[in-house]
Amino acid sequence: MANIKIPTPLRNLTDNLTSVEIDGNKVFEIIDNLESKFPGVKSKIMTDGELKHFVNIYINGEDIRYLNSLSTDVNKTDEISIVPAVAGG
Repeated sequence: MANIKIPTPLRNLTDNLTSVEIDGNKVFEIIDNLESKFPGVKSKIMTDGELKHFVNIYINGEDIRYLNSLSTDVNKTDEISIVPAVAGG
């Protein structure tokens, strides 16, 4: 099971948990399993089968967009962070 860091905007869907353990061998499997356990999460981070532009997912600090995107392999010891972009001025 990989450790998924849950950002504050999604915690209302995950019983206010800051991290959860989820099974999956690929990022898309992790997202599907996260959705099964916490309905509504997937629609907050994805649209039309792709990550929303303002959402980044990191595996051990590496942006999956520079790896194999949603098909990136996930190991049991990996730490996955879902990071919504923050606008500021």
